[in-house]
Amino acid sequence: MADFADYIERIEIEALWNGRRHIVWDLRRDVNILSGVNGVGKSTILNRVVNHLLGMQHVDKGLKGVKVTLSPQGAETLRFDVIRSFDRPLLRGDMFDKVVDSKLNSELDLQLYQLQRRYLDYQVNASKRIVELFTKGDPNAQQRAQEIAQEKAHFQDLVDELFAETGKKIDRESNEIFLLQMDERLSPYKLSSGEKQMLLILLTTLVQDKQPYVLFMDEPEISLHIDWQQRLIGLVHDLNPNAQIILTTHSPAVIMDGWTDCVVDVEDIIVKE
Repeated sequence: MADFADYIERIEIEALWNGRRHIVWDLRRDVNILSGVNGVGKSTILNRVVNHLLGMQHVDKGLKGVKVTLSPQGAETLRFDVIRSFDRPLLRGDMFDKVVDSKLNSELDLQLYQLQRRYLDYQVNASKRIVELFTKGDPNAQQRAQEIAQEKAHFQDLVDELFAETGKKIDRESNEIFLLQMDERLSPYKLSSGEKQMLLILLTTLVQDKQPYVLFMDEPEISLHIDWQQRLIGLVHDLNPNAQIILTTHSPAVIMDGWTDCVVDVEDIIVKE
């Protein structure tokens, strides 16, 4: 079994703009926020790193000119998630319609749809861990089982709190994600773009199951209310304190809750020959 890294220590990209300008970015273990004016290359940097990691994952090699240093040394691979916040319409086709729920209309819908399976797997794994505690006769089995169950309940409580103004809450009788509003049962695809986006971010973080993960987010503030923007990073770290967050943003609100020291401007990580 491959050794998983805890986080990314450094990102290096050669000749990002087909010139003599290179990227060298030393990252923090917890939160890394990339800022800069429009067109300076924030999303390009993020996309190059993600594509490099996907290449390493699927064909055992990444993109030429991209180097990602993992910690600890000797780690062979990395757990990571990518959240795209742009709620563009889906391009549909015959094959697409055969394999994907016809109720999906946007890219956020598709991401939520794909997460449903991970959410079910997360619950199955949590149940297995609880059974194992009692099977092995762990003297603290009762307490530890409650802690495992509380993680899912805590996620549900957070969603209920965030959506309280519109009267929506998680349907706790369902093993899939559904919401209740008055007497109506809603699929997540019926939510607003901002609600879908926040649900997507929190659910992605929950199913990481508190393991070391890297969470990439490209301008996650796009559809979020300013209060949600301000709370975003804290909510992610609440659900998974072992996650390393790497995000791009234009919003001052995202860093207002104590994250100003985590901001790096693109110009500050450019190395010119």
